[in-house]
Amino acid sequence: LLRSSQPLTGPNRRRCPEDEKLLGTLLDEEELGFIIDTRSAPAAKQARMSGGGTEPKSCYPGWRRLHRALERGRPLQESFARLAEACADPAPSVERWLSRLDGSRWLGHVKAALSTACLAAQCLDSREGSNALVHGAEGTDTTLLVTALAQLILDPSCRTLEGFQGLLEREWIQVRPRRRAVGMPSSAGWLHPASSAAPQAGHPFQLRCARSASSHARGKQEAPLFLLFLDCVWQLSRQFPFSLEFGERLLLALFDNAYASAYGTFLCNSEKERSLCKVKESTHSLWAWLNQPEEKQKLLNPLYSHNPLVIWPSVEPQSIQLWQGLFLRWIRPSQHLDEAWAEIQRLVEGK
Repeated sequence: LLRSSQPLTGPNRRRCPEDEKLLGTLLDEEELGFIIDTRSAPAAKQARMSGGGTEPKSCYPGWRRLHRALERGRPLQESFARLAEACADPAPSVERWLSRLDGSRWLGHVKAALSTACLAAQCLDSREGSNALVHGAEGTDTTLLVTALAQLILDPSCRTLEGFQGLLEREWIQVRPRRRAVGMPSSAGWLHPASSAAPQAGHPFQLRCARSASSHARGKQEAPLFLLFLDCVWQLSRQFPFSLEFGERLLLALFDNAYASAYGTFLCNSEKERSLCKVKESTHSLWAWLNQPEEKQKLLNPLYSHNPLVIWPSVEPQSIQLWQGLFLRWIRPSQHLDEAWAEIQRLVEGK
């Protein structure tokens, strides 16, 4: 599983021999690889006019390009804003609520993200074990969404609390090559990367999460991509309640801290910026707090049982549900649900 930004072919269809050689070496003779482009074919073609583009078939023999359009930027932000407005409606009728929920198209974005992640996972899990390269435009938004979800689907180690933290650091924060199973928290709580090379990429949290998630004053580059990822993870946890070691509380904590945090984990737009701003020297890590024994216990799923198999989520309309624990958290009290989970944990520990 590989990820990158778009090739810079431009209107003159420039070539990059180094890229062609790199992808060529990944394929054995007569082996097929897949390039999953998270833009529509017209959007990818249009990108050539501004210096971007796609991989020409003639230059990348053995690689098949698949387009799976995933929204990002303003369309995704507006979709979330419409959902937030629908959830804040004080007394909607059933018909009005369902109409506004459908009109927000948020669940459609969740379905599209899970479907694309399943496609990437299927490429890797096929009998032949094909290679898959995922990219959109910059490689810092929908690319990370797809690669992170694909690993959750395929790799049981990513479904543990420790492995999930490593996945977030590797795909969303530091964006370094994966050379071992999972990142391991240090005594200070920061996850030390496997590579010593200084990374330049990462999800631009400061740009994407500049204001409150439901603020009406939104910047041009704001987009709830990380929220969409967390929603997809919640969908997996709901469909496979025994397969993830962590529960909803961790996902809610990550959402809250991505937008407003007392910790430095999600500050800045890249690891390079965090290094220049000396974030690790001047702030505490969110992982250090969450990994404290008393806090960690609150995050664990009492029903967890190690599942070594691939978990294939259903993306049928009836299988994708609204994440009420987040979107309705201030409307519907969670007291009874918390009491139910406490009772489940008591029963599991007693057994």
